[in-house]
Amino acid sequence: MTDDRGGAVLEGPGTDEEGKARTDRRTRITVLVALGANLVIAVAKAVGGLVAGSPALLSEAAHSVADSMNEVFLLAALRRSRRPADSRHPFGYGKERFFWSLLAAVGIFVMGGCFSFYQAMHALTTPSEESYDGYVAGIAVLGVALLSEGASLLRALHQVRGQGGRVGGLRDPALRTVVAEDGTAVLGVTLAIGGMALHMVTGQVIWEASASFAIGALLVYVAYRLGRDAREQLIGVAADPEPSRRIRALLEAQPEIDSVEALLTMQLGLDSTLVAARVDLVPGLDSERVEEVAVRIKRSIAHVVPEADQIFLDVTDKSEWRRHGERAAKSPAATGERGGA
Repeated sequence: MTDDRGGAVLEGPGTDEEGKARTDRRTRITVLVALGANLVIAVAKAVGGLVAGSPALLSEAAHSVADSMNEVFLLAALRRSRRPADSRHPFGYGKERFFWSLLAAVGIFVMGGCFSFYQAMHALTTPSEESYDGYVAGIAVLGVALLSEGASLLRALHQVRGQGGRVGGLRDPALRTVVAEDGTAVLGVTLAIGGMALHMVTGQVIWEASASFAIGALLVYVAYRLGRDAREQLIGVAADPEPSRRIRALLEAQPEIDSVEALLTMQLGLDSTLVAARVDLVPGLDSERVEEVAVRIKRSIAHVVPEADQIFLDVTDKSEWRRHGERAAKSPAATGERGGA
């Protein structure tokens, strides 16, 4: 984007590619650990649930199957989001992560939450003879699952801390989904153990059905939160307030800038942000000086906010902008009137 006085539009350099690759490798390992744990646990839960006839255990089996499929989605997101920009997608494929995270949220809702509700209703409406054969083995399976899910959660939380704590680490939708899934799994397994144990002690299936309902409600809530975040990113959400504040402060500190008329930002991916600013320069700068200022500002923004890799500047001379603005204010477009030939 250029204006008639030589304002320049330039792209800032991206963040360190080797650092991005290392972060992606760590996230991929975290996802693979979660996938391996969920596959083994899903089989064990399903077998134990069928043997024991436990709705809570079968709900947890569906939960683990949903989590396993979601980890496949997240692996696809990690691979596809790093494709380089091309003519059809000039800003790159960073939003692939948000799309696949949205699919993962749908998977949690449909396969995990809805099946858990079904199991709860089935247990309450289908009369059956009370038999606790296999319940001890089922609780043992859930105990092993609790340890496995807990280990996977600790791995994910360790990576979050390594990437800057809550704000830094959980910006990655793939990692955020793994943390949410593992945290939900730990709580879900605990609910299932409690429901099965109370069913055995009291002989009332309501406890186990309640556990299935609780697991379903938990999964639906987590799916809603993950889906809402992914939706906002896909629509186009502004950068965090702190980077925007730093960019505005940098622009306002430039001696050649008289005022910042507009500053717009949008997250294009995990570490890619679009910055568009319209600034008024002080009067008297020639076109060569304007271009030098634009280049310096672009480099300064990229240094202050490394993820700002798409920077667009619209620079105008304030005195001339005012003259054009006065004429534009009298036009039908400015007053809201409609004109026609």
